[in-house]
Amino acid sequence: MSAAEPTSMERVLSALGHREADRVPFLINASLHGAMSLGLSLKEYFSRSENVVEAQLRVREKYRHDFVMGFFYGAVDFEAWGAEVVFYDDGPPNSGEPFIKSFEQIDSLEPPVVSEAPRLRRVLKAIEMLKEKVRDEVPILGVVISPFSLPIMQMGFEKYIDLIYESPRHFDRLMAVNERFCFDWANAQISAGATAIVYFDPVSSPTVVPREMFLEKGDPVIRRAVAGIKGPVIIHMASGRCIPIIDDLAGSGIAGIGVSALENIGEIKAACRGNLAVVGNLNAIEMRHWTAAEAESRVKDAIAAAGPGGGYVLSDNHGEIPLQVPEETLMAISEAVHKWGRYPLDWIENGG
Repeated sequence: MSAAEPTSMERVLSALGHREADRVPFLINASLHGAMSLGLSLKEYFSRSENVVEAQLRVREKYRHDFVMGFFYGAVDFEAWGAEVVFYDDGPPNSGEPFIKSFEQIDSLEPPVVSEAPRLRRVLKAIEMLKEKVRDEVPILGVVISPFSLPIMQMGFEKYIDLIYESPRHFDRLMAVNERFCFDWANAQISAGATAIVYFDPVSSPTVVPREMFLEKGDPVIRRAVAGIKGPVIIHMASGRCIPIIDDLAGSGIAGIGVSALENIGEIKAACRGNLAVVGNLNAIEMRHWTAAEAESRVKDAIAAAGPGGGYVLSDNHGEIPLQVPEETLMAISEAVHKWGRYPLDWIENGG
């Protein structure tokens, strides 16, 4: 790296500040590919912090992207409550049987203690180790599942929707308990060295609930989260749409938003109007079948639509790239960002 070239941290901070640095920053969230690179099953891979750290550093070196992540898998937040997680050979671990069987259980529910949850301690150790390696040159992303979305794992989708409509008292109680856990867990990651927290909240997306319900139930939770988490928060809709609620989110204090491939990223960027940084929106499912030329074309289109003026981080739309995506495709994405993402983006005006 030349002396004049910004660090990844400087590049990302410029994007979050709606400024152009040397190029568009990007994230290839190929955490599952890290297990493959080490020759480990996913269960074995996630059993040691050292495995995740080594893989994160390998993936970043290979694809020359701008982040590392302490993220293991989304069901970690569910597992912390003593619940079962199911491991698969070809996909991310997922939550097992919901543990809230009745609304009445919520009355006595208490949040797990972060320091006493074995898997959370492994995540925190991984973040600490990554911080020792990358120091302040590379952003480290921590991850939490929002208090508003976690009940999908805790009690199942149908029962959770029933709760929202049928028992406001139990809903409020569950949000209070989940928020205590969310804030403690997010702040523990920041204390361990995370630069920012990715706040996964698919239930707030208009894909899942109407905007009216979001404004009544989800939006207040987001605002309390921003106030309670002691670092920058990037909300991620995990493939869900966002355009109908962007104006609402812009006033919440979040720094950016992970967006869906179901919406036009140029329209999303225009709707954010310098208030929110945009993260996305390469289709991680279609990516399994892309040729190198198709990968380059998708990257080029995304940069042309969202890159000018900064405020953009190129990534996938879901927050995790499936194992079935070939490494050749990920390399093509990386090469395309380094080719077409250099500021100033003169090729857009010149029809390049």
